[in-house]
Amino acid sequence: MPYFNIDAVKGQTYDAIVVGTGISGGWAAKELTEKGLKTLMLERGKDVRHIKDYPTAWMQPWEFEHLGQPSLEIRQQNPIASKHYIFKEDAMHFVVKDAEHPYVQDKPFDWMRGYQVGGRSLLWARQTQRWSDYDFEGPARDGFAIDWPIRYADIAPWYSYVEKFAGISGNKDGLAQLPDGEFLTPHEMTCVEKHFSEQTAKNYQNTRPIIIGRAAHITDPQPIHTEQGRAKCQHRTMCQRGCPYGGYFSSNASTIPWAERTGNLTMKPHSVVHSIIYDEKKQKATGVRVVDALTKEVTEYYARIIFVNASAINSNLILLNSRSSRFPDGLGNDSGVLGKYIGFHNYRGRVSADYDGFHEFTVDGRRPNGAYIPRFRNVFKQETDFLRGYAASFSASKMGNDTSEIGTALKESLFGTENGGWNLGIQMMGETIPKENNFVSLDSQLKDAWGIPQLRMHVAFDDNDMKMVRDFYTELSEMLSKAGFTNIKTADTKRNPGSENHEMGGIRMGNDPKTSMLNKWNQLHHCKNVLVTDGGCMTSTSTQNPSLTYMALTARAANHAVEEMKKGNI
Repeated sequence: MPYFNIDAVKGQTYDAIVVGTGISGGWAAKELTEKGLKTLMLERGKDVRHIKDYPTAWMQPWEFEHLGQPSLEIRQQNPIASKHYIFKEDAMHFVVKDAEHPYVQDKPFDWMRGYQVGGRSLLWARQTQRWSDYDFEGPARDGFAIDWPIRYADIAPWYSYVEKFAGISGNKDGLAQLPDGEFLTPHEMTCVEKHFSEQTAKNYQNTRPIIIGRAAHITDPQPIHTEQGRAKCQHRTMCQRGCPYGGYFSSNASTIPWAERTGNLTMKPHSVVHSIIYDEKKQKATGVRVVDALTKEVTEYYARIIFVNASAINSNLILLNSRSSRFPDGLGNDSGVLGKYIGFHNYRGRVSADYDGFHEFTVDGRRPNGAYIPRFRNVFKQETDFLRGYAASFSASKMGNDTSEIGTALKESLFGTENGGWNLGIQMMGETIPKENNFVSLDSQLKDAWGIPQLRMHVAFDDNDMKMVRDFYTELSEMLSKAGFTNIKTADTKRNPGSENHEMGGIRMGNDPKTSMLNKWNQLHHCKNVLVTDGGCMTSTSTQNPSLTYMALTARAANHAVEEMKKGNI
């Protein structure tokens, strides 16, 4: 019998384990398997294979039972999930329903999740901007929170590395606060967007640049993309269904198949990670404890290094639940900051306006990207009564065309140039300040279906966030007015934290183990063979979309981890 036990342990032992299959988990698997490590990838949800498991990818609008909208019954059953813009008939099968993984809201938190292979990489908005030193140095400059242990120079080559593989469209804009990358052909702005950009440059002496967005869409396929089996973006703008062309970057279309072709990847869906196993004699983690999502059977898997990429909030949950005599408050949590300093992006502000001009033009076709206003507040110096700043995305569209006709008359109206002006809509993306009183914790009584404590969410907006929203209203309204726009309106979405996907922090990086969880290589200070490279690792939130930074941090951390393994250090 002992021999059978030894054989069983060997069969459950790998060089590396990756928890999670989303954007960062996919990169961890790609990098580790390419470097020769036998890697186990764990996903708590179902398997989703590129192309064959995108059930709505080819459906026409009239083929949906409710013309794309979820039924009243489904909305009533999912008051949290149904608030999200992605929760429609074409994609809601990729979104976790409210009853499937409950949590406690001490303060309103609309947690949007995707439990399947690929995670939310199937659903993301694909906006990909680099961070700059103005972002990495933000906490050190204003003294709020702690300093990042890295700077732009540390991550710049890794940005280039992941951009070339993923495929990022954009312009070389030459902006200090938004470094240029390795870009494919950019999308184009409409005439009204160009007008707004040009007028703002004149009115503000080029201090408020407006550019085309940078997005993870293949506009000009390179050999590396063809080798992945991916093709040019078709501009269908149905990305949330899963792209059968691989035109946008996802784990399913890109990193996971790349890892699988090495022969070094083992994928296990329906595997809910309960906790990380810590060996007190060896003073390191030795594996993970997994609950089968379907049978509830518990299995342990072992490895020399463990990458935790379950998405920020779930990665916090796993570490908080990884308790031992050495770490009674969660793995690596000597500092006591695990689960604290949760950040997110503030999307509450909206501004819209009309433009009566460019009647000779209309819009033709679709575009999976919009225009972008990089942060211009508090970048080079503190100039407002709130900390940090905001960016904004926007698009303009023709309005006023008659849609009452059918057939040829409708077509002529839609493509006509004589009717109506233009409408432009802008949404802010503000940087929230990670605070100790924004935290997640484990409930002492309530458990989920897999015997894991439910999470308690204690995260909220504060006065700094609302000052930022008001400033956004004032500044963007002024910019539009000076550019000749009329009927300018502001709106507050009143969305709760969590509803826009960019939750970050709780397992933050830092130089001092007394105030942070991870070192500059994304290793736990007190358990260096465990690395966290998803949103949980973020020290601050910036105004840029974070996904590209997760990718770069993951590739960088995987390279370091393998080097340390070879040296025998982990």
